[in-house]
Amino acid sequence: MKIAQVAPLAESVPPKLYGGTERVIAWLIDELVELGHEVTLFASGDSRTRATLVPVWPRALRLGRPRSDPLAAQAALLEEVARHANDFDVIHCHVDWLPLPVLSRLGVPFVTTTHGRLDLPGLSAVVERFPDARYVSISHNQRASFPSANWLGTVYHGLPVDSLRPAGEKGTYLAFLGRLTKDKGPEEAMRIARAAGLPLHMAAKLPTGERGYFKEQLEPKIDGTQVRLTGEVNDQTKQAFLAGAAALLFPIDWPEPFGLVMIEAMACGTPVIAFRSGSVPEVVDDGITGFVVDGEAEAVEAVGRLGELDRRQVRRRFEERFTAGRMAREYVRLYEQLASAKH
Repeated sequence: MKIAQVAPLAESVPPKLYGGTERVIAWLIDELVELGHEVTLFASGDSRTRATLVPVWPRALRLGRPRSDPLAAQAALLEEVARHANDFDVIHCHVDWLPLPVLSRLGVPFVTTTHGRLDLPGLSAVVERFPDARYVSISHNQRASFPSANWLGTVYHGLPVDSLRPAGEKGTYLAFLGRLTKDKGPEEAMRIARAAGLPLHMAAKLPTGERGYFKEQLEPKIDGTQVRLTGEVNDQTKQAFLAGAAALLFPIDWPEPFGLVMIEAMACGTPVIAFRSGSVPEVVDDGITGFVVDGEAEAVEAVGRLGELDRRQVRRRFEERFTAGRMAREYVRLYEQLASAKH
């Protein structure tokens, strides 16, 4: 098949540092090419891909200097996609609602994977404006806000089977990996680790708008011993960070659509202790790949039960459920449904 992938322009594909969506796109493309499909990627010019790259903007917006107008970049993206739309059997969009007005008028098969949260005001009105647009959710829970939307399927994220490997030894600290925002639970992670008597290592991105929260609520508790902050990690340093942990703490307080870091930890054989929210019960096999808990007290108790889990089984379950190869094959089946419906 001739398949277009339309990526966000905030990060390159794959991202240099933080960027879950762009990393998933890169993995998906690699697997689609491996399956023999002809793939074209619309993304920033600093992307590196096995697909044919259409560089719609010179550099990814978040790390690019001088800063660019994101609306201008998005206009360029829409123009390039529209110009080439008829060259493809299917167009797969990863940029939320942005292409709907254009692609809905072109008569080409397209599908949008909804990577973000869907419980925000106004989104239902947008979905209703485009009743024929098809969507793919990344968890069943993500659909809760729009159960009547035109869902084509649910495809869990997957990562390359050998991209992360287990260390083979029990970890010595608890890990937190993600954005330093209140809904990701960094304060809860600190309290859980302290109560459990283990150090907490945090590899985290600090969004610009959260600097006040960081200075007031988090920085005073980061002492370099009980709580250590290492900043953002790349693909190389993430391996050691996750594989060396006794468990990943995922104490979220929001409807997480998927939670890529959970399966990254599992790929390293590292169990996940996560709050029961959003996709968590779908991703974590309670008592096998970690523990799904209701609050901090249960999380502390779960730390004490980590010896009940087999880190080899954590890795095996990752291989069964969350590889990039499985993800790509599931998407191909959906692409084929879209393409056949056109004829």
